[in-house]
Amino acid sequence: MSVKEQVLEAIKAAGKPVTAGEVEKATGIDRKEVDKAFTQLKKDNAIVSPIRCKWEPAQ
Repeated sequence: MSVKEQVLEAIKAAGKPVTAGEVEKATGIDRKEVDKAFTQLKKDNAIVSPIRCKWEPAQ
């Protein structure tokens, strides 16, 4: 499973909007890798931000 997939699964599993730091703690993936995955997921429209600096899966 790629880092991007792991990050997306962690966001889905949280069940609420999460920050990159929360994803880092939940997955153990380095923060820089989490940030790169967030950037890719945003470009793919896989995640949206309902609250500033917090992300959740797109509907």
